[in-house]
Amino acid sequence: MSTYVQIHALTFYPAANLSSDHTGRPARMMMGGVPRLRISSQCLTRAWRTSPTFAETLAGHLEERRERLGEEVHAYLTAKNMAEDRAHEVTRAIVNVFGRMEAGDNGTAPSVRRLSSISSQETAGAFALADRALAGETIDASAASALRRTDVAADMAVFGRMKEDDPAYTREPAAQVAHAVTTHRALVERDLTSAPEEPDAPDAPPGDAAAHPQVLPETAFGAGVYYLYVCLNRDQLRDNLKGHDGIAQAASAALVRAVATVAPRGHIASFAHHALAGFVLVERGPAPPRGLSLAFLRPVPPGNYLAQSVRALATTRDALSAAYNDTPDALALDITGTWRGRKGCLDELAAFAAG
Repeated sequence: MSTYVQIHALTFYPAANLSSDHTGRPARMMMGGVPRLRISSQCLTRAWRTSPTFAETLAGHLEERRERLGEEVHAYLTAKNMAEDRAHEVTRAIVNVFGRMEAGDNGTAPSVRRLSSISSQETAGAFALADRALAGETIDASAASALRRTDVAADMAVFGRMKEDDPAYTREPAAQVAHAVTTHRALVERDLTSAPEEPDAPDAPPGDAAAHPQVLPETAFGAGVYYLYVCLNRDQLRDNLKGHDGIAQAASAALVRAVATVAPRGHIASFAHHALAGFVLVERGPAPPRGLSLAFLRPVPPGNYLAQSVRALATTRDALSAAYNDTPDALALDITGTWRGRKGCLDELAAFAAG
């Protein structure tokens, strides 16, 4: 039976455009018969996995993009006096594991097209294969395929990796991330701003600039308390990391910290929507995972949205626990003082998730 770490968070974001749709407006949806604002799971996971929280906690165990990997391997081989044709053949065998190699133009070194993200261990493995080729070993697609089993990138283990034409290279994500949604009715607002144009000539009358204002592009935004839910399969995480328990524990802790402290960066220069979660509940155990968005099917009424959202979540959790006779071990961070269960600070929640 798998062990799950489930993270439930409530975060208030002021005026912001966190996750845009194709029109540039904040993403939205209907739920419970009323409009809500939404943050896509892709937007959330990108913000978390590229955050300083992940970079600092998991240094040395993160994936990287190496668009120039083919050029680097090819240059490494030719610098050690391997014949051009042979270097090209070896480079192709290595690089095709990660993407597709295309020949360089006008005699330049080969490059990689459609490169997947790779781990530092895979990069080291690629150059180790190059060394074996320099020693006279035959490196073909079969030998290079061993690179598919060398990665222990923590963010890749948590969020997965997809390569459609090579299932062996795909990593099943250990984490499932729901779209975040406001717990209450929320609408998109827009701001049409204008600015005075510069006068056409230095001697133009001062009034001319104000008389011809320049209309700037429409800015769309919204605000609200968002419910975020993440389910982390600890067994899948350990499997993805080849049994490296220390990295799995660090990744679990980093995920909790990221959910609580990292905001999507869309339009952040215009809105400065830096926000910390006002409530975070971490559950751990073998109980079947379940989100608690049901708590907000009826929208939270106007007022103290955060405190009322905590109450609604707690009520729904208690009802589900009673109905299914299954209550996961839990620890919560709550700035509203509403939660009646066990409470702790963020460090304690991170340690709880890693345990």
